Amino acid sequence: MNIALFLPNWVGDAVMATPAIRAVRQHFAGARLVAVLKPYVAGVFEGAPWFDQLFFLDSRGPWSQRWFAIAARLRREGIDLALLFPNSFRSALVAWSGRCRRRVGYARYGRGFLLTDRLSPPRDRLGRIPPHPVLLAYNRLAQWIGCPQPSLRMELFTTAADEAAADRLWDEAGLATFAEAVALNPGAAYGSAKLWPAEYFALLARRLAVERGSGVLVLCGPSERDLARRIVAEARHPAVRSLADAPVSLGLTKACLKRVDLLITTDSGPRHFATAFGRPVITLFGPTHIAWTETYHPWAVHLQKPVSCGPCQLRRCPMDHRCMTTLRPDEVFRVAAHLLQRWAEARGVGVPRATG
Repeated sequence: MNIALFLPNWVGDAVMATPAIRAVRQHFAGARLVAVLKPYVAGVFEGAPWFDQLFFLDSRGPWSQRWFAIAARLRREGIDLALLFPNSFRSALVAWSGRCRRRVGYARYGRGFLLTDRLSPPRDRLGRIPPHPVLLAYNRLAQWIGCPQPSLRMELFTTAADEAAADRLWDEAGLATFAEAVALNPGAAYGSAKLWPAEYFALLARRLAVERGSGVLVLCGPSERDLARRIVAEARHPAVRSLADAPVSLGLTKACLKRVDLLITTDSGPRHFATAFGRPVITLFGPTHIAWTETYHPWAVHLQKPVSCGPCQLRRCPMDHRCMTTLRPDEVFRVAAHLLQRWAEARGVGVPRATG
């Protein structure tokens, strides 16, 4: 049996699909699994044992990655079942054009006629789709094709090369010398509305270093290096370092988050990396509904200020960004200190003392 899994287009959503992917792999143990995904998401799945082949689908990539080329490859593969995690019209069009015999997905954005199995999303009494966990929606797709109910446990893997790169970074930054390591993730590919002010991150980083003696690592993507450098510069403490001068990648970020004691992050992809490795996570929510990305992680804390204009789901704030600016660094620090203490006690290690 040949199965094509059309994977989510956002990094965080891709992580939230891992329980369903794992369930498909386990239930169809003898099947050939082909993943159809965006190239920039591939790093999420590096090291994973689930797929037999990857097909990169990119409307801006080389001709071999355009939708018609991928459809031709699917036809040659003879796909028996296509499971569509994205709700996009294009994913359904590619599966239909690729002559996948059974095409399973949610009937949204006018694509129902391209599917053989049309699932309806939950709706309220007015017919609107309320915020609901994407993780559960993905698991429902796996159940629809016969998988036992998937767990809620997200799962990621690292490669030996990524672990070696993280080891070098840990040594160079001296993070192994601290009783605890805290990662800060200030970026968000979604848009500026998700960003917490850089000066707030800097104040928080300094308090963690000074008052708790934490080693602090500021994460960044390739386009966020200047933001990470600014936070380190404004923190003015040698214990605060960043990935700004490292060869950043999703793999390196995964390997770093696999070993930290806490991640403090915007509502973005790395948040789910830490969750998948079972690390404590504090997520700073602003314009987005928490329900969409609920992970059911026992070591997760969600912080969000109630404001009259939100959650608005906008990528850029047209007003004063009050949903993020009213969430102050001192409040986040208090929550972080409490969560770090709980984590240390759970692991049976000493709690760091203030350094002055």
